[in-house]
Parts: sequence; C-alpha cells; structure tokens
Amino acid sequence: MAPRTALFESTCSQPRLIVASCGLAILAAVAALSGCWCTPARAAQVDEALKLSKAAVVSVNLQASRAGAEMMRRGGNAVDAAVAAAFTLAVTYPAAGNLGGGGYLLYVPADPTAESFVIDFREVAPAAATREMFVTPASRTPHRRVGVPGTVRGLALAHARFGRLPWNVLVRPAIRLARDGCLLDDAVAGELNRVLATSDKRQFAELHATFARSDGRPWNAGDRLVQRDLAESLGRIAEHGADGFYTGKTAELIEAEMRRGDGLVTAADLAAYQAVVRVPLVGTYRDCEILAVPPSSSGGVTLIEMLNILENFDLRKQGRWSGETLHVMIEAMRRAYRDRACYLGDPASNEIPSKLTDKQYARELAATINQERATPSDSLAGGIELAPDSEQTTHFSVVDQDRNAVSLTYTLENSFGSRAVVRGGGFLLNDEMNDFNWLPGVTDRTGRIGTPPNEVAPGKRMLSSMCPIVVRRGGKTLLVTGSPGGRTIINTVLEMVVNVVDFDLDVRDAVDSPRLHHQWLPDQVRYEPLLAEEHPAALVQLRKLGHRLTDRPVKQGDAHTIWIDPTSGELSAAADRRISGSATGF
Repeated sequence: MAPRTALFESTCSQPRLIVASCGLAILAAVAALSGCWCTPARAAQVDEALKLSKAAVVSVNLQASRAGAEMMRRGGNAVDAAVAAAFTLAVTYPAAGNLGGGGYLLYVPADPTAESFVIDFREVAPAAATREMFVTPASRTPHRRVGVPGTVRGLALAHARFGRLPWNVLVRPAIRLARDGCLLDDAVAGELNRVLATSDKRQFAELHATFARSDGRPWNAGDRLVQRDLAESLGRIAEHGADGFYTGKTAELIEAEMRRGDGLVTAADLAAYQAVVRVPLVGTYRDCEILAVPPSSSGGVTLIEMLNILENFDLRKQGRWSGETLHVMIEAMRRAYRDRACYLGDPASNEIPSKLTDKQYARELAATINQERATPSDSLAGGIELAPDSEQTTHFSVVDQDRNAVSLTYTLENSFGSRAVVRGGGFLLNDEMNDFNWLPGVTDRTGRIGTPPNEVAPGKRMLSSMCPIVVRRGGKTLLVTGSPGGRTIINTVLEMVVNVVDFDLDVRDAVDSPRLHHQWLPDQVRYEPLLAEEHPAALVQLRKLGHRLTDRPVKQGDAHTIWIDPTSGELSAAADRRISGSATGF
C-alpha cells in the first residue's frame, strides 16, 4: 500500500462562493463511493489557488479530481490520473464527461528533451455519411448527428504508451460510482433538471429512464445517482480494454440504438475507429514555449497565430484592461478566426498552410491592424463568398510528482450530446456531426461557415475548437490549462496565456478575470458582464473604436488550471468557478 500522504483539495460550484454546497460535508461519503482510502487533511478556500508540493488534478467535479489524485498516490503518473479522471467524469458529469464522445490529450513530460505527444481521439463521420446529408432540416435528427466515438480508444492508447498502473485499476473508481451511486453537486443536479425538463419523454425515453429520479422530483445537491447499465459498460471496458467498447456487446448495443433512431454508426464503424498519435504544435510567445494540439483541432493553430500577432504589441505597457490592449486582442482574434474558417479541417483530407503559425505572416497581419479603428470583418473575407444574412465540453489539468503534465479536453458537443442514451449501455452519445459545415458553400455574417476544408465526408474528423495546452519557460512546465465553450475555447485559452505571461497574474486571478470573444463572424464582441462591472472605461473606448459589443448572459469557459512556481516547483491549482470545480492533490 502506498504511504498515506496528506490529501488537499478545494471545491467550488458557483461563481464567488467560498465552498460548494456539496463539498466538505460529504467528502467522507465521496471517498467511500470512489474507493479512495485517504482522508482530507484540509480544504482551501476557493478564493485562493490550492498550493501543493507533489501532484494536482483540477477538473469540473470533485469525485473525478479525487479519482485522478488517488492514482498518483498509488504510484501512477499523470496519464494514469487523466484516464481515471476521464472515466469518472463519464459517471459524475454526464453533460460532458463521456464514453460516447471524443477529444484530445496532450502529454508533456518533465524532461524537455523527452517526447511530448497528442492523442487525437476526435470522433469521425460514419461510413454512410455524405457531403450534403444535413442540407435539409428534416435530416438533422439526434441519432444522425452522432459521430463514431473516440474517447475510450484514445484513453486506451494514451495508457498503452505511458501509463504505469494496470488498466482495470484506472477504470475501477468509475465502476464503483456508477454501480453504488455518485453524489451530485449543485451544478450537475441543475444540469440534469434542465435537460430532463427540455427533453421530450417519448423521443428521449432512455434519457429519462437513465437520469430521472424514480419519484419524479427534481435532483438536489447531495442526492445519489445510480447508473447500473453504465457500470456494466465500464466493467466490459475494464476487462477487455477498448475492445470492450468497440466490439462485442457494447458495440451491438450502440448499433441497435442507431437502428432505433435512424442513425448511421454501425458496428463496422466502431471496429474500424482508431485514435491518432500526433506531434504537438510548438510555438513561442515572449519568453515562453507553447505546446498545443494540431489539426484535427483548430485550437493550437489559431491560438499560436493569435499569440504571434500579439507579440508585435507591447501589451504590458498598454495595461491589461486598457482599451488599447483589448482592441489588439480582438483584432488578433478576428484575423485568426478568419483563417480558421478558410483553411482548417481534418489533416487527412486537407493541406494546412504552414504560414498560419509563421512569425513573418503574423507580422504582416499585425501591420493591418488600425490602432484607431476596428476592422470590419467583411473586409477580411477575401476569396470566401459571404451569403446574404438570413456548447458542452469539459477540460481538466494534471501534474504528477515527477512534473509530467496532461492537459485533456473532451466532449459530447452540446450539453448531454445528442441526448440519445444507448439502451442497455447507460451512456450518452455525442452530436459531433454538428461541427461539420452543414451547408457547403454557405458562409454568412451570422457565423455559419460553409468552406470546403470542413465539409462532411465518410471517415473524416470534424473540426474542433478544443485547445488543451502546456506552457513552458526555460524548459520547465509553467502552466497547464484549457477550457470548454465551443468556438470561445481558443479565446479563453488565449486570455489565460496573456494574463500569466504578459501580466504575471497569479493563477487564481488569471482564472477569475473577465473574458471576451470575437470569432470573425458574426462581427461582434461578446463579453462577460464582469468586464463591464470592473472595466467600464475599456468598453467605452472599444465602442469609440467601432467595435460592436454585446454582453454574454452566461460565463465564458471553465479553465481548470495548474501553475508551477519556476523557483520552488510548488503547484498552484485553481478550479474555475464559472460552472463548478475541484482542485485536488497532495
């Protein structure tokens, strides 16, 4: 048995709250259900980052963070922790944690001379998919929007390459929580109540059978959700590895679910699916190195292009919340998101121009930014013909006792994906086919993109905005971060990098700072209400420069982040308070 190292954790489930309502009072019960034999030594207030000397996991859910930390206490590494946390989130955070979705895992070892890698486990279009399959609204049914899932194959590939602990040990906490029940926090209880209230009981009968309370009452924090079918599916994965999902009984259940809903995914599609090992993109910003995911995600390319543009401006001199800084950040977003729409898609079927991450190209783009006036987005269309006018993911970060890091983002696409639960399997299926360009050739000012690189094709990976990153300085990991949020993801990560690298904000302030977003089209800046509350003068200046501003009624992103002190090596783990979260470690 591993030594009883003290466990530390902090939790949050609503913005500005000090302790989650489901937090400390039920930690002992959570430990029992997850199989963790350790007891908490202390819990930090969430207005501080959690300081840790050994290892940390930061995720949207306490039970998942604890499962990952427990694997590292048993001698596992960051990959082991990530696998355990990901499977646990499939039980405890069904809005985005998943078996039936996909995503990206970035692994960066402590040794800067050792190999870093990306596991691309993005979903793919089934073999029966066609270029114009979503042109008519009647064809956009929930089951037809399901792509071939990648999560289980991706986690298995990461474990096979670098995991230390036995596979079944990593899946075991998730099995126990599904079989015996996981305790709900405020955020998950609210999400379950919302999806049940907005889902037709006849169309989504299995969703209601799986997630509704037997007495018909709403869920509350502290209630226990039991998922026995999911426990059985996880058991097959624990016993047979990824084949326990992509072949055999689980694959048969998925194919049967597809037949019931006129979906396209077949057992042959499942058996053929492969995750891909890719070389991370590596860029530089100021004195830091940025490691990010390459296509099929647009996240890394778009982020590095924006950072390369911003490197041509003295943001520190201008000030973090000056109108000048926000203006050039928006203009960088505008140009990089235009290139995203024009060039990016599955690299297996598209040639990605190398100029997008080139410093000289960025200097040329920076020179087109008018410091006195916002650039109309239409003027950047170039060869993209504009037609007349007519998000749930989750991210977590891990650093182990050897300072190896994992940054992992995965998703079902929309909250609860397609809302189709596999009958007898107990898990939700994605609706990632949404991320293809449904109307070939139709790009309009509302934000619809119809450019060729991301059109539907059999076996093709749909374009993603997921952007898990690791930032290094002097060969040492400095920051591990990422976010959910659809197209806002990349800009949330951009703002985290600027906060830390340009303005030396501590990780708690960096995570808490207000965020804004521009994605080329529609030509508008969306911002969190907190930005207007804390920095109204900057917004006045942006309007004078010609930016069209609209506040977001909801928060942007959920950036669970770890910062490593370059001198002491101490970890500072900050859970984002915009949804819910837990920073845990020892």
